Amino acid sequence: MELKFLVVDDSVTMRRIVNNSLKTLGYTNVVEASDGKDALSKLAADSSINFVITDWNMPVMSGLELSQAIRGDAKLGNMPILMVTTRGVKEDIVQALQAKVNNYVVKPFTPQVLKEKLDQVLANIS
Repeated sequence: MELKFLVVDDSVTMRRIVNNSLKTLGYTNVVEASDGKDALSKLAADSSINFVITDWNMPVMSGLELSQAIRGDAKLGNMPILMVTTRGVKEDIVQALQAKVNNYVVKPFTPQVLKEKLDQVLANIS
């Protein structure tokens, strides 16, 4: 399966870091969005996107709200979601898991950590 990622973050720098990490891992098919609302419109416009990597804290629509919107959508409901955030406290992780996020990466992270998280998600959905 060819993976096409949607990287959602209000920080251009962070999107670049995630993008470069994905490229290092051999994933070159990447679309970017600046917040959850932007992400939902890109998902609606491009049915080939099949993996979302989203920041938590964003203006307009947070990563948590985005995850809930994806899970509530009949067509998108099973899409894998990886949450990337500076928030590492247990309550936040529980909240992310309740929003049915597939996995969770705390910033800063290395490409190797990103690979491990992606591999875990892909192993559970295939």
